[in-house]
Amino acid sequence: MDSKRALSVAVEAAMAAGNLMYRNWRTQKRVNAEAMHDIKLELDERCQEKICKILRSVFPKVAVLGEEGTVGDPLADERWVIDPIDGTVNFAYQIPHACVSIALQQRQGNEYVNCVGVVRDPFCDELWTAVRGKAARLNGKKIRVSQRARLSEAVVSVGFAKYDENLKKMLPQLEKLAPRVRKIRMMGSAALDLVYVACGRMDAYLESGVRLWDIAAGAVILESAGGEFWHRALPGEHTYHIVANNGLLRPELERVNQGESK
Repeated sequence: MDSKRALSVAVEAAMAAGNLMYRNWRTQKRVNAEAMHDIKLELDERCQEKICKILRSVFPKVAVLGEEGTVGDPLADERWVIDPIDGTVNFAYQIPHACVSIALQQRQGNEYVNCVGVVRDPFCDELWTAVRGKAARLNGKKIRVSQRARLSEAVVSVGFAKYDENLKKMLPQLEKLAPRVRKIRMMGSAALDLVYVACGRMDAYLESGVRLWDIAAGAVILESAGGEFWHRALPGEHTYHIVANNGLLRPELERVNQGESK
């Protein structure tokens, strides 16, 4: 697939879904399902349907793997990975920190590589884009990660996935990190956490139990901006532990996690 064309279509889809989010931001939301730490909205499904319609109108043979279901073969050589509303709880509570996340992945051997990434925040009117091997951009301007190499100067985001076992994994890290960094942030959108690291607003982002559709687009944007997207698979389909950072902080982050001090 031509990456330039794929990026253009992904941007069109992200803009359309973002506009739908914005128009419904202050409306009464219809909840399809609720859990202790998560909400599923009817609008999640509508946004994914809009995204799929645009993507598949141009690339009808490319599969779509999304938080709200799949279209086509999710193990195909090429697939879109989408989160129609990343930060659904924020959105449902009218907190304007949520986004659309769209990535294109291509199979290389037994692995998938993130080749194109688009993240759209309709509330701040911001659009992050990247094609692997080229510069990452925010609203068309090139972006780079920060150069902060000391945790004492760093702003670090910590995510808490929706299951209790993930909370138990992340709480000790939060306790260890908080005294050693400039600030801890818990923002509620993995995709926005990643692109905030990509453009230097934050310096690192940690989460355990995060899902592929939350992170695929942000990962390629972060790496294209000079950052490091360290990750490992966890039990459960498309589930990961991640340490996203500016490429300078992971050794310090790992020392803190192991209980050492610098």
